[in-house]
Amino acid sequence: MTDNTTTLSPAPRRIAVFGAGYIGLVTGACFAELGHRVVVRDIQPERIDLLRSGDVPFFEPGLGDLIIRNKERLSFTLDADEAVREAEAVFVCVDTPPTASGDADLSRVWAVVEALKNTASHLAAVVVKSTVPVGTGSRVRAALDEAGLSGVGYASNPEFTAEGSAVADFLHPDRVVIGAFDEATAHWVEGLYAGIDGPVDIMDVASAEMVKLASNALLATKITFINEIATVCEATGADITQVARAVGRDHRLGPHFLNAGLGYGGSCFPKDSRALRAMASNSGYPFQLLNAVIEVNELQPRRAIQRLKSELGGLRGRRVALLGLTFKPGTDDMREAPSTVIASRLLAEGAEVTCWDPMARPAEAEPWSSTTRHQDVPEAVSGADAAVLVTEWPELADVDWHAAARRMRNPLILDGRNLLDPEALLDAGFTYMSVGRATRVPPSDR
Repeated sequence: MTDNTTTLSPAPRRIAVFGAGYIGLVTGACFAELGHRVVVRDIQPERIDLLRSGDVPFFEPGLGDLIIRNKERLSFTLDADEAVREAEAVFVCVDTPPTASGDADLSRVWAVVEALKNTASHLAAVVVKSTVPVGTGSRVRAALDEAGLSGVGYASNPEFTAEGSAVADFLHPDRVVIGAFDEATAHWVEGLYAGIDGPVDIMDVASAEMVKLASNALLATKITFINEIATVCEATGADITQVARAVGRDHRLGPHFLNAGLGYGGSCFPKDSRALRAMASNSGYPFQLLNAVIEVNELQPRRAIQRLKSELGGLRGRRVALLGLTFKPGTDDMREAPSTVIASRLLAEGAEVTCWDPMARPAEAEPWSSTTRHQDVPEAVSGADAAVLVTEWPELADVDWHAAARRMRNPLILDGRNLLDPEALLDAGFTYMSVGRATRVPPSDR
């Protein structure tokens, strides 16, 4: 349809957001910041109670302040009818987790659609932000029509917010994508974003649904590609940090997502890559490139374990400290985090695992119930035969590594994010392993 930049004048609306997870809360709080009146609905009583008391059930920089600042325009409820009663639009921001086949589980989306059938006739639009397979919008449109809601518009408005920067990503986006079956609905939804400085891409629903999946798959591919190059660098003596820096200076490629490491994780890249692969397979197309991306990413943390095992001459009876547990810094989210695979494999090899993370929520499930959590890095590495830097928390750059080396039984570190200065670690007495670079030993061991 069109490619615009938001220049519309603000027109406060009444919005209902279904889902109080990462996407729903950020969406609701940011729309309230833009001047709209927002009701966020969720099915978990404890979550709604927490939000009503002014607390946020997870960490996201700036989100708590945004909710407090807009408390006069932002409310929370368990009642779907209450949320919809005065709303002009409903945003669907519920989870779409993977099924056993890799397809997206749309049961929560359909639960929202079902809840709207008797209450939504007055709405201007139902807007899906949840990540869904291409074709979902057409199915929802048909369901609304069958329920006598043909006068209610439908739009796909995928989210592109990253955990740790979600508020800034919403308010200062690279783009806002709106897919609709008619231009009137598309422009009505566009009006909700008035005041945001960013381009708006208006297109058909299927294309909008594909944009989200394609974007995440391409980013996952960049991460996997640089990790494959890192493996070749290790075998040939090249330095991946130098290679990636020079490659990233090419304006056609750019430096983003070219940091070699232990693989991607989180709630989006793994799930969305598998969902796109499943969708392609269901259409009769074997997405071989995406197959390789997923396979390489799943192997990446296991490769680190094999390198550690080779360096130590086995892992049974060894103590290994994991530094960082979340899938990325700036969040408390451990979904699909490489640390889970690494901890599981270390335990399976007979190692004792200690760990540290400044923000990860305590977990009682395995493998974490078989590990020992410490409050600071020196405690975590005390008596360890090796430390693995899993998450690039900035605090790790400020650790007194000379003191840490003295507390370890064997000063060996595997820097899984290439965060630390190799020379500083060697000077502290560490054997320094990293991703995409040769292992280096301190001068006294040469």
